[in-house]
Amino acid sequence: MTAKTPAPSDVAIITVSYNSSAQLADFLASAVKSVASPSQVFVVDNNSADIDITEKLTKKLGVNLLKLDKNVGYGSAVNKAVPVLPAEFTSLLVCNPDSELNPETVSALRSAVQDNKVGVAGPRIYNEDGSVYPSARSIPSIRNGVGHALFANIWLSNPWTKSYLSEAHLQNKSVSTGWVSGACLAVRRDLFTQVGGFDDHYFMYFEDVDLGYRLGKLGYNNLYVPEVSITHIGGESTKAIKKTMLRIHHESAMRFIQVKYKGILWAPVRGVIRLGLALRFWLQAKKATT
Repeated sequence: MTAKTPAPSDVAIITVSYNSSAQLADFLASAVKSVASPSQVFVVDNNSADIDITEKLTKKLGVNLLKLDKNVGYGSAVNKAVPVLPAEFTSLLVCNPDSELNPETVSALRSAVQDNKVGVAGPRIYNEDGSVYPSARSIPSIRNGVGHALFANIWLSNPWTKSYLSEAHLQNKSVSTGWVSGACLAVRRDLFTQVGGFDDHYFMYFEDVDLGYRLGKLGYNNLYVPEVSITHIGGESTKAIKKTMLRIHHESAMRFIQVKYKGILWAPVRGVIRLGLALRFWLQAKKATT
């Protein structure tokens, strides 16, 4: 009989809540079972209307709550939690509150990032219907990123989407990838701090792409670990404001293009991409309201 792997005591689990109290109960129940102590779990609340419910829940379970006085976005909320963590928490696991964790996943991701060559590591992510979410992808480029953005919804088999999504999420063994989804990722605390954490300029979306890109440029290997998994319902706190989230997503995509393709020589290309993303947003927003 194989001995059960002890729950790690040096990992801090960080989740960001924005009117997410309905999902937090199940998430926190799974999180506290995945580490040695409930004190390793941290909820950062982005000035939610349901903060009273969240406060009662975190107090009942013995997990930590950091209340912010305004909604600073996903990555920025994570960034605010890291400096206040006790020193013994040397690894971070960032996870959405509408997910379900398990001890094997937390332990495996923690172990993966102990390799000094690894930047971030993420698990296989199952959607609520049991399908696999493409959570490990290539870094967007002018070719694959823009092609995917413009044609993914009208030409499903287009080559740019295939290149961008890659086939990493279809693998059954750990494999290198451009970036892993911020819905669940692990990183060493010292490395996260060294690179400045998530870029605060991304309110939501693309902060994970940007982090993977920056770590890759520094020579780190971003790792997809499909041997372990989580289940992610996805977007529960944003479904009611879908048009706003679409706008933020497209703004974040444009910011990443501006970060990756700097300088005056790229200005005409950035202009064309901006127009293309604006058109895509208009089409998707129109579809969302009909």
